[in-house]
Amino acid sequence: MKSSFEQNGGTYRLVGDFNIPNLSLPPEEIKIRLGKWGLLHKDYLLKNNKVLFTTLIAEGKPWQHLSDIDIQAQQMFDSLVKQMKTTEDLTEQLKEENQMEWVCRVNNICERVTEIVTRKLI
Repeated sequence: MKSSFEQNGGTYRLVGDFNIPNLSLPPEEIKIRLGKWGLLHKDYLLKNNKVLFTTLIAEGKPWQHLSDIDIQAQQMFDSLVKQMKTTEDLTEQLKEENQMEWVCRVNNICERVTEIVTRKLI
């Protein structure tokens, strides 16, 4: 009588007196480089949602998931920064006239957008 593992195509190998199932993870895709957002999401999952992270590892999809989050977050960040620059009237003219003011305002926008993206996606 075959086990359900064997009925589903699984095989065993004999190690000493024990049958050990031949398990392997699916081949991992090319190692994906994660950016700031992907790494932040990975840290979040490891601290707050280990079950999801373990499930992603079992499915062989952790890097793809983290890469997708990284791309989405970066696109959201870029889009929001552009919108806020337009809304707050940050122009090249201001940049030429008062560089320090322009830098302060851009940094302020980037910090606010970072907080928004972190709360929404990470």
